[in-house]
Order: sequence, then C-alpha cells, then structure tokens
Amino acid sequence: MTQGEMWILGANGRVGRAVAAQLVAAGVAPVLVGRDAGRLRKAAADLGLDADAKIVVASGVDAMAAEISRRRPVVVVNTTGDYAESAVPIARACMPGGHYLDQANDPTAVQRLFALHDEAAAAGSTLVTGAGFGVVGTEAIVARLCENRPVPSRVRVDAFASVAVEEGALGAALAAGVVDGLAMGGRRYEGGRLVRTRLGGEVHRLTLPGGEPVSSVGVPSGELIAAHRASGAPSVSATSGLVPASLAVRAVLPLLSAILRNRAVRSFAIRRMSGITAKAAPRPRPHTWGHAVINWPDGTVREGWLRTGDAMDFTSAVAAQTALRLAAGEGRPGAHTPSAALGPDIALAAGADFMDDVIAENS
Repeated sequence: MTQGEMWILGANGRVGRAVAAQLVAAGVAPVLVGRDAGRLRKAAADLGLDADAKIVVASGVDAMAAEISRRRPVVVVNTTGDYAESAVPIARACMPGGHYLDQANDPTAVQRLFALHDEAAAAGSTLVTGAGFGVVGTEAIVARLCENRPVPSRVRVDAFASVAVEEGALGAALAAGVVDGLAMGGRRYEGGRLVRTRLGGEVHRLTLPGGEPVSSVGVPSGELIAAHRASGAPSVSATSGLVPASLAVRAVLPLLSAILRNRAVRSFAIRRMSGITAKAAPRPRPHTWGHAVINWPDGTVREGWLRTGDAMDFTSAVAAQTALRLAAGEGRPGAHTPSAALGPDIALAAGADFMDDVIAENS
C-alpha cells in the first residue's frame, strides 16, 4: 500500500478514467481532480469508491498547481494534455518530495520537463514524461537492445498504434498536440544534434511480425528524443504509422507546417479540430506495435518489436504502473522517461511483450 495520496488530473477523460480504474484494482483509492464536481462524483461512483471518496475541483493549470502545493500528494498523474503548457507548473508544484508523470509525446513538452532535472534531483522528486505508448512503445526496445553494449551509430524507431475510437469531441488538448506537432516540422538527430528536416520526407515500408504490410512517416515526437537518450547514438530518427504515407499527403505537409506556425492560424485550427466529433470505431488491427532497428559501428544490426493491445489501454497501464512504482519509492530523482526512471521492464508490467532479433553480427 502506498503512503500519501495519488492524484489524477483530468480524471474525467479517457486516460484519466482508465488510470483510476487500474489504481483501484491495485488497492489504491486515487483522488480525482477535474473541473466538474458532478462528473467527478459520478466517476468515483463508477469506480466503486465509497461516498466520501476524495475529489478536487480545480479549473485550469494554475488552480491545480495551487491545490497540489497546498495538499502535497505523493504522486500526481497529469492526463490533462497540452503538456507543453501544463507539465512544468504542475511538476514544480509537486516539489519538494512529490512525484509527477504525464503522457507527453511532443518534443517541446518533453524537453521542457527535462529542463527541470537538476531542480527535481535537488528536491528529491522524480518527474516522468512520456508515460504511455507514445514513448515507452519504442524507448523500451532501444533500452533493452542497447543494455551492456557499446554506443550504437544509428537508431530508427517506428510506432504503429492501434486504437479503438470513443465517440465524442476530440477536445482542445488533443487538437493542440496535433497542430503543434505539425507546426514544428521534421526533426532528427545527426552528429548528436537535433536538426530540422523536411516534414514527411522520411518514409519506410515494413512488414509486421504477423505479416501485415505497413508504412510509416517521419514526424517530430518524444519518441525521437527518448531513443536518443536511451542509446546515445549520434544518428536517430523516428516515424509513425498514423501519418498517411501517400505522396500527395507528404507533399503538402511542409506547406501545412509553415502555415500553422502563424499564431492566428494555429488558434483557428485548434478551435475547429477540437470541435470535430469522432464516431465510435474498433481498433484497426489486433495489436499495437513498436519497432526499433539499431546499427553499431562494428556492423552489428539488431531489430526489436514490442507488441501490445489497444494503444490507449497500454498508455493507461504504463501510467498506472509508473505511479505505483513512484509511490513505492522506486524512481530516481530528476526528470526522466519511464524506462530511464524505472527500467524497460515497465513495458512488460503494462502488458506488452518483446520480440528481438539479430539481423547482422560483425558483418
């Protein structure tokens, strides 16, 4: 059993509800935090929590941070989205001594949290970013394949999420993440430095272990930064199967990226996208896959796959497992990705399995 409270920010959202359910199943009664008291009480009742279950009503990042500073939970799980804006003030509110995690997968949010590393280490707090499929699905493979080996020369990671769609509006947080990712443009590591590339310029055709052909396109992501940190490789790229690989789509991506950098256009695009209502749909394939190919200077090439079910279910499981382990004192003070803070086996605890192979040895 953990000592101290475990808070879930955005507890009425899809990931927040799922994380709360997993914590309840583990014997923890989380504190549910959100904007609407009625919805929070209903969520608590749906979880089987008793009538006096704790809820915290806070509207906005500043209000949440103020409540965290005042009431000192041991772990805060941030599922509110828009992590580039929300992560730093909420993480700072957890210090000293409290721990923080989120599911960020955009480079801006990830790097902003990493900038708090020294502050968190001095405060005895562990801050974890990317606690979901978006980072762990590829980072864990790289960490496993690079363990006890020299620094590789080149790494590529590919993510193929399979998600069941819930009916409802996309919401501002998700829309902001999509728009800001496109606006950033392409990125990769060359010579150990993060450099700008043509958005959509890198495309790969792969065959999943089950035999299905898939395509992936280079996009900026937290996976890219996590793979670089886990491997130390000077050359690192990251791709996603969620971006259409057709030539027509990839041709317009650089122009779209440039347009979305305009603040007025960005705001308009987020408003329009957040109001889109998605229809419920099953996930497109039975499994979600993470993939990595790692090259060493001596000619060794290793390939690894991570397999799990619905990517959102895996995300909530990673977040719940991370929260439980941080509450138990297993994290390292500072700002980290999940595998760096807790080891790549966090993916196994969340319900994934690995398939590794040696493509070439000293060839």
